[in-house]
Amino acid sequence: MSFFGKVKRDLVFATKLRGILKLMKDIQPDSPVTIADEIEASVDQSPNKTALIFEGQSQTYDMLDERANQVAHWALEQGYESGDTIALILENRPDFVAVWFGLSKIGVVTALINTNLEGAGLAHCINIVDSKAIIAAGDQAKRAKVIQSDLVNEIAIWDFDGKSGNDLADALSLASTARPDRKIRSHLRGSDTCLFIYTSGTTGLPKAAKITQMRFRGMGRTAVALCGLNSSDRVYNVLPLYHTTGGGLGMLGALNVGATTILRRKFSASAFWDDVVDNDATLFVYIGELCRYLLNAEANPKEKGHQLRAGYGNGLRGEVWMPFVDRFQVPMMREIYGSTEGNVTLLNLDGTVGAIGQMPKWLDKKMGVAFVKFDAVEELPIRDAKGFCIKANVDEVGETLGRIGTIGRETFSGYHEKAATNSKILTDVFEPGDRWFRTGDLMRRDGNGYVYFIDRVGDTFRWKGENVATNEVSDALSKYPGVSLANVYGLPVPHTEGKAGMAAITVDKKFNISGLKDHLARHLPAYAIPLFIRIQPKAETTGTFKFRKVELVKEGFDINEIEDPLWFLNPEDNGYVKLGKDEQDRIRDGGYRF
Repeated sequence: MSFFGKVKRDLVFATKLRGILKLMKDIQPDSPVTIADEIEASVDQSPNKTALIFEGQSQTYDMLDERANQVAHWALEQGYESGDTIALILENRPDFVAVWFGLSKIGVVTALINTNLEGAGLAHCINIVDSKAIIAAGDQAKRAKVIQSDLVNEIAIWDFDGKSGNDLADALSLASTARPDRKIRSHLRGSDTCLFIYTSGTTGLPKAAKITQMRFRGMGRTAVALCGLNSSDRVYNVLPLYHTTGGGLGMLGALNVGATTILRRKFSASAFWDDVVDNDATLFVYIGELCRYLLNAEANPKEKGHQLRAGYGNGLRGEVWMPFVDRFQVPMMREIYGSTEGNVTLLNLDGTVGAIGQMPKWLDKKMGVAFVKFDAVEELPIRDAKGFCIKANVDEVGETLGRIGTIGRETFSGYHEKAATNSKILTDVFEPGDRWFRTGDLMRRDGNGYVYFIDRVGDTFRWKGENVATNEVSDALSKYPGVSLANVYGLPVPHTEGKAGMAAITVDKKFNISGLKDHLARHLPAYAIPLFIRIQPKAETTGTFKFRKVELVKEGFDINEIEDPLWFLNPEDNGYVKLGKDEQDRIRDGGYRF
């Protein structure tokens, strides 16, 4: 790009950034405006506008508000007060929105529980936020009933179906539809907690991240900043509402501007394009793996007959981006980076393929985001002789940090558990006493200021003296014919240093392992080629499509524990061979030279 081209690009970015900062200006820790105020304003502006379409039924903004008011009055009648927490375990449906909207009207905090949890994990999530009640339905209510005796507090289950607890539907039908007095929440400020949203728990039990009023309001406005979301849009949302992308960026974004949301209980690749076309969707919310699933799905006659003007979300990998756009003819994809609990947000405002955002060097001090050199073995930022972190060079992979301050985007609320919060804070980073949030994400910033996600800390591993990024290996595997999904992780191997790569993949009929080694050699350095291949019938993922790795790492390459087919890159044959007892014993005895 020429000098003038770079100047023009930076000017365009600066103009857009100025508009975003103006959009977010009133979202401050001491602001008396709450999320309930903002949604009620949308209701008052367009009471008869369709807010939600779900399973063939429509609900206007006025109807949604009345249902939320019933929730608020019911909670008051039960004695719940501002600051109390109620756990919500519900699949996507209009009442999911009505519950947290209604509880927010009276200052009650809603804990949004992953609907896939059960047993000890479910009890843990309810206990750590000191829940005063559980609202659920269907299978989720049954699971709550099973663990009710394991809860720290003796709390009631309110079941919309009335089968596993108190009948909530019946109780709500008797409650007033009038708005509760705003004085009940008048003491709330932007820094007060509105929701608890949990980390996905891919590496342990979930942690409850505090979502403040200002943070939740900001999520909704980010959707406007990304793709110009407005009241005329119809947003197709299949992501779980208990997560920030589906519930914040997607649902709240639409509610804030008075748009219509086409809500589906769960994602279905086969029904996706039918829903989009039949409901005249103009936008859709994505997680990167959702786009990959659609790309791997059979062709649908309606997949190019839509009115979509954009998709927005996070996690869209570079190798999926353009094939997705080319096949489905979606004009614009808008990518955002941001963790549930973190204070780092990056936006890709011009659609540069593969980038999660843009941050020119001249923004470093103003944005409070830094990229620092990282030690993959110690899993810590590298420090110099004076004890300070070292900034990563252009195109060098480093961990991303967010400066912790007291205003706007630099605030860090952390988790409900103090120890978990402290574990994410790094001190004395560039000067004595400064505090920075560790994202746990490795990124690379190029010379033009575009930022690219590389891997999660802990996912990157070291083999043959080199750092291996699991996402890079996954990308290469996904380009091989017949590979649908690839989950890559590192495994300790006896008599070797570091960890060897293993890939758990799902495949179709096109897959033939005989050419896999040569393919990977064309796309990866030798040290990054997986030593083991495990073929799974179905990928193990969380509710937000993140791969589960802990269980896979524990199983290792033990053929006595694993029923799936296992293949091994035999250094003597220079290709993948079926892993049997002889090969496994020889590996464990150090009989191969890697």
